[in-house]
Formats: sequence, C-alpha cells, structure tokens
Amino acid sequence: MQLARETLARCYREERHTVAAAVLCASGKTYTGVNVESCGYGPCAEPIAIGAAITAGEKEFTTIVAIGRNGVLSPCGNCRQLLLDYAPNAMVILVIDGAVKKTAARNLLPGCYTNFA
Repeated sequence: MQLARETLARCYREERHTVAAAVLCASGKTYTGVNVESCGYGPCAEPIAIGAAITAGEKEFTTIVAIGRNGVLSPCGNCRQLLLDYAPNAMVILVIDGAVKKTAARNLLPGCYTNFA
C-alpha cells in the first residue's frame, strides 16, 4: 500500500493520474502503475501495474491494491475480470462495507466468464 501511495504522490495529476496501484509478485518484487485518462476512457491503474510486472517477466501475483487520494479503492468490474484472468489466487485489498479488507481475486466476480476453468 505504501508503494502505491508514493507512486500516486509522485505522479498525481488532476483529471489524468488520480489512482495508483501496486502488485506484489511471488518473486518478492513490487510493481506500480497509474491510471491513464484520455477522452472518454483510459486504463485503470491495476492493469498498468500488472502489465509492468508481466513486462518484467513476472508470472505469479500475490497481492494487489489500488489507492486514490482518499485511500484504498475497490477494483472496477473490468479490473475484477482482469484479476480473475491473471491472478485468481492473488489477495486483493479493497473496501467492503466501509472497511479495508482482503479477499482472493476469484471471490470478486461471482458467476464470471472464464476460459481458464
């Protein structure tokens, strides 16, 4: 969570980069990313962080968190699908009923589509 906070503080730009994510890999290394806004849509911070890890050769993810200016953010639906596809066993730090909690990515999208069954 601290690396995500530091990344957000370093990269924050109103209406461009308002969320940072950090993903911890089985190797012990952590990768970060920020959301990328453009007109209409831009990728969230989580896929940017996961992409950075994959680009560096990582294959196993253990924990992921997204941080905004007001703290931990829960992943959107698209990110939940991405996490299910790439890291179903990774722990996701998110907000549930106003409290910061952890759960496995596979628990975030009941009844989801997957071709990795």
